[in-house]
Amino acid sequence: MKKIFLSSMLIAVMNFPNAQTYPDPEFANEIYFLKKDNPYSLIRLEKGASKMETKTNMIKGSEQGYSLDGTKSNVRIQGGNNLSFVFSTGTSSSSSNSRSDSMMKANGVDSKMLNLEGMMDPTNNITLYKMDIAKDQRKIYLMKQGGYFGSHKNQSSDKYTFSLKKIRDGYWELVIDKPLPKGEYAFTTMGMGMPSMDGGMTLFAFGIN
Repeated sequence: MKKIFLSSMLIAVMNFPNAQTYPDPEFANEIYFLKKDNPYSLIRLEKGASKMETKTNMIKGSEQGYSLDGTKSNVRIQGGNNLSFVFSTGTSSSSSNSRSDSMMKANGVDSKMLNLEGMMDPTNNITLYKMDIAKDQRKIYLMKQGGYFGSHKNQSSDKYTFSLKKIRDGYWELVIDKPLPKGEYAFTTMGMGMPSMDGGMTLFAFGIN
């Protein structure tokens, strides 16, 4: 009986730190790679701003999307299996919702009629793309079509889905649903702060070796 009790205590002690190893990101509203060592650690991704680019040419074709300078990110991840990233708003969603509720009530709006939890869900705002390499840039093609002598089929950069795990209010783990092949990738974040008048987007890039 004593051996069973000691074994149970040992398992509990070994498992307890795993529930406490999600570190706080240095910066809010940024995406970090979650390195699952013991303890967990975070690696900041390459952050870049890109304007919406639209090019149209009857011969060469048309394209629309975003780009980053350089053909490779300086943030490298070894292997694309079982990857996780984290995202934090830097605030408690419950306290933020309470303030929002008070403001809406003061203006005669019933907060229960709005899906505030859905507005806080980062999956509504974050997309993961595999980037294409063109000359000295990495590109995300939202739309690409061949010219007069090329293919007329619409194409776009590959997207990868992720599952969401809520760690605590305002803090989520993004678990990539399938292995990522070698290459360059970037998360796009939409709706994080005031939208840019020129269609600009913040990208968080990394590469898989």
